[in-house]
Amino acid sequence: MKAIPIDYRETLSFSPLLLDYIEGKQSLRSFYSNKATEGGFNDKIKSRETFEHRETLVSSLLKLASPDSSEESLANIHLLKNKKTFTVTTGHQLNLFTGPLYFVFKIASTIKLTQELKAKFPDYHFVPVYWMATEDHDFEEINHTHLFKNTIRWERDAAGATGRLSTTDIQETVKAYQNILGLSSNSEKLASIVEKAYLSHDTLADATRSMVDQLFGKYGLVVIDADQAELKRLLAPIISADIVEQNSSKKVSETSKELEQNGYKAQVHARDINFFYLKDNVRERIVLNKEGEYEVLNSDISFTKETLLIEIDRHPERFSPNVIMRPLYQEVILPNLAYVGGGAEISYWLQLKSLFDYYQVEFPILIPRNSAMFVSRELSEKIFRLNFTYKSFFKDPSELKKEYVRVHSKHRLNLHDEWREFNSIFEKIKLRAHKIDPTLGPSAEAIEARLKKAIDRLEKKLLKADQKNYAEALEQIDLIKEKLFPKGVLQERVENFAPLYLKFGDRLIEELIENFQPLEFKFNVLY
Repeated sequence: MKAIPIDYRETLSFSPLLLDYIEGKQSLRSFYSNKATEGGFNDKIKSRETFEHRETLVSSLLKLASPDSSEESLANIHLLKNKKTFTVTTGHQLNLFTGPLYFVFKIASTIKLTQELKAKFPDYHFVPVYWMATEDHDFEEINHTHLFKNTIRWERDAAGATGRLSTTDIQETVKAYQNILGLSSNSEKLASIVEKAYLSHDTLADATRSMVDQLFGKYGLVVIDADQAELKRLLAPIISADIVEQNSSKKVSETSKELEQNGYKAQVHARDINFFYLKDNVRERIVLNKEGEYEVLNSDISFTKETLLIEIDRHPERFSPNVIMRPLYQEVILPNLAYVGGGAEISYWLQLKSLFDYYQVEFPILIPRNSAMFVSRELSEKIFRLNFTYKSFFKDPSELKKEYVRVHSKHRLNLHDEWREFNSIFEKIKLRAHKIDPTLGPSAEAIEARLKKAIDRLEKKLLKADQKNYAEALEQIDLIKEKLFPKGVLQERVENFAPLYLKFGDRLIEELIENFQPLEFKFNVLY
């Protein structure tokens, strides 16, 4: 596998906010802390050496570690006791069978970054961490995956935190996934990985941990499930202050307004209270009602201010941060240097800097995950036979077709020369009209504009007529475009990693880590 880097801006697939962050625009400088440079990482290492919660973190990680956890991962967990050890973290929901490709890309980017940091700072240790979003309750977002134009879905009723869901009824879904994999040594290996993960563990959190560990464990990846009482206790003072004082709402709203004034769109919007109440099969928002009590929506649970603070003190695990507060929780319990995230994640992290400053929590270096598109040998040959490049296919298909026909047509299809002649004639007409009566100028210009539109329509008809002579090639453009952009979006946002695993086996992860360059901030075409 090889990689061709492409500027993110040339892909036409990412938000202006992410593009400007990557390019280091000054308009965003106040919304983050250290830059992703050697100096920035050096400063972040120094500021994180005072991290105090190593014993609690390691104890929690070891308690949930599986007997099947890789030796490398267990070694990294123990290494976190060392004050010279730091983490680089990525996070994601518990997507079924890892969901879309970017799940795998995220983790590969994180591992590669720790390797690069070790090379730059050999006296320190860097542990890659995958933060499982076990408390997320949006089951419909994670209960399916797309594989070879099939959608495999886990059909069941679900409520509460997805990490706590039982996997007792997932057998048929696992079998459906396995049946599509075909027959080969790699398909047998992947079928075995999936079976071990989902049929040998009782909850979706444990199943996901197993799947990720089997794929990435040998690289020392540590998987964290922060739905733990001892970890939540570290956040308890902030939980109490934030619910009662509504600080996150104020700070994030102020920052969001600043971003919007700079021409950017806010990715997330803070609520007055940015915590859910989490218990059994319930994960519901906490709201302050008109009577001054704290209600848990869609339940009969409520608290006064005093009983709420007692509940947080006794059961901090029952308070679940939403998208606004989860990043803060992460940085409280990890000796973290950097967060590796997708475009949308980087965008909402940029809304949080003032909140981190308020609670005096270290803000991590933000690293856009490696984004990539895989092009097979067969597809590559088709692209080059059409005299296109990989970069060409980021354009709209209609533009590609016009470009192809214009290059290959035996006829001259544009009417630029003819229009220049018309334009020259009209300049003379307008001059004559102005001499006769200055008020006739607008009439002449209106006639010229109508003629220009008519010429443009005729040019389009000529192009469309000539396209019939290239029907086969234009059909190939559509087929290639659909392969690279299924459902009209980037391949990585739809396709599961399985087709690539069937092709490369365990080499897939090795190749991704080898080819990804997290600090170069480029889109990768892998071929």
